[in-house]
Amino acid sequence: MDKTFSDFGIELPPGASGEVSLTCPQCSAQRKKKRAQCLSVHVEKGVWVCHHCGWRGGLSQGVQPNHTLHWRRPAYRRPEPLPATGLPEKMNQWLASRGITQEVLERNKITAQKVYMPQVEAEVWALAFPYYRGETLINTKYRDKDKHFRLEVGAERILYGLNDLEETTLVVEGEMDKLAVEVAGFQNGVSVPDGAPPPQTKDYSSKFEFLKADEAALRRVKTWIIAVDNDAPGQYLAEELSRRLGREKCKRVVWPEGCKDANEVLLKGGPEALADCIKNAQPYPIAGVLTVSHFSEDIDFLYAHGLEGGVSTGWPSLDEYYTVRPGELTVVTGIPNSGKSNWLDCLALNLAQQQGWRFGVFSPENQPVSHHMARMIEKWAGKPFNAEPPSRLSPSTLEMGKEWVHEHFYWILPDNDQDWTVDLVLDCARALVLRYGIKGLLLDPWNEFEHLRASNMTETEYISSVLKRIGQFARHHQVHVWIVAHPAKLFRGKNDQYPVPTLYDISGSANWRNKADNGLVIYRNFTDLDSNLVDIYIQKIRFREVGKLGVARLRFDPVLALYKEVELEQEPPPYEEEDRASMGGLSTS
Repeated sequence: MDKTFSDFGIELPPGASGEVSLTCPQCSAQRKKKRAQCLSVHVEKGVWVCHHCGWRGGLSQGVQPNHTLHWRRPAYRRPEPLPATGLPEKMNQWLASRGITQEVLERNKITAQKVYMPQVEAEVWALAFPYYRGETLINTKYRDKDKHFRLEVGAERILYGLNDLEETTLVVEGEMDKLAVEVAGFQNGVSVPDGAPPPQTKDYSSKFEFLKADEAALRRVKTWIIAVDNDAPGQYLAEELSRRLGREKCKRVVWPEGCKDANEVLLKGGPEALADCIKNAQPYPIAGVLTVSHFSEDIDFLYAHGLEGGVSTGWPSLDEYYTVRPGELTVVTGIPNSGKSNWLDCLALNLAQQQGWRFGVFSPENQPVSHHMARMIEKWAGKPFNAEPPSRLSPSTLEMGKEWVHEHFYWILPDNDQDWTVDLVLDCARALVLRYGIKGLLLDPWNEFEHLRASNMTETEYISSVLKRIGQFARHHQVHVWIVAHPAKLFRGKNDQYPVPTLYDISGSANWRNKADNGLVIYRNFTDLDSNLVDIYIQKIRFREVGKLGVARLRFDPVLALYKEVELEQEPPPYEEEDRASMGGLSTS
């Protein structure tokens, strides 16, 4: 028997036809405004979609799942083609008052549509901005008279004006700004689909998913002119775009005093003034040539707010000595089995949970990779894989953990027939910066790389050169890089105990200490096998706003392989100058 709308809890009014709006049987009863008609039903086509909760389906296919794991390519919904209707007189007048010409409106196929607007929970008339990829309508953004916006539910987010990409392309922050620069003579403009997210947005990187699908087209652009809004969210957006697209390919437009964006310049100064701003866009600083003018705004910000430190490690006792700032290189060492790799995994997990960071992970020792992924899920869930219920994590928690780890960690493992060189891994990391916006890169351990050292180059020269390239990658892309490097063979001292290694003890070169911004040693006392206390020796901090020399103590949880704060009576002894040697040669420079 054929299904009816009633079988899905959808009650149509008598004689309903075409597209009707109703309350949603899935979410309306739980909402504050229970009578809001957020469900659109097309009677003849037998399909429906809720603009509030996303519930959708059809009489022939049933309810469509609204939750899929993100590593499966999403089955995006294609919006209905927009009717080629003219704009009402009031909308035409408003657009003309914003300086937008009829020619530009027609070229960009701007129309008016009556649509459901979630902010007011009602159908309203709105401007419709179609998003095309080639001749295919991918999405539509609607804007009403009160500046409420919405995109099509379930449709793919892409750049507005994607078809206008050229070798030199402008990036603006809204559809009206895209139209404004076109009035000034620049058809080669695109807009981000959602404007600028607030700088404090957790997991800021996830707001740039629109860069993924058209990555190949974006790479063909040789010069990006970033012309976003002149406010705090706009400045943050400009930094993130330049980080992902490559600062060496970017220029930045500076708007005149009293103007926030392109459309405002068009209104106050006309097309000529807007064109002048774009033509006078300034390149981002080029390597090796820097002046105060390049950093004037940064210097003013530092004067007003002070030097910016790093973000929390997730352990307050460690934050006193070491915080994590993008664009720096941290070297981590320690004697075998001291927990270097596991501690670094926990640090990355803390940063992903608390700061929304995403990570590239090159850790060939942790194979099979699925086992490493499982351990990260176990840490995230706080429950072990291999235990009897109820201690063991549940299947539903496992699915959520898989999705969360997938969203925050990306393993780099080149094909077996390729050499695992530093340059190959950094190339992968650059792609991850563009596609996913990673903020951290774990290289663990150094000795697993294929080191193609020239015959006329000493090991010290080689390590210096490679660490320089890694440091440049970190600064250029504002990614924090951690390298795990093993010390040379150490000999037991008194009480059959290994000494605390120093950065100078790492195999190969003193440059491990000299080139690093930060240096950490993970140390366990193996003479007391019952102790789960682990000391973190901070042996180098280049910038005082990031931390200071010292030692922090954590407790290792062997069940979940997590590190936790310890009780007060178990804190490490205070650092004294005469203890320098026993603390592993702490040093500042």
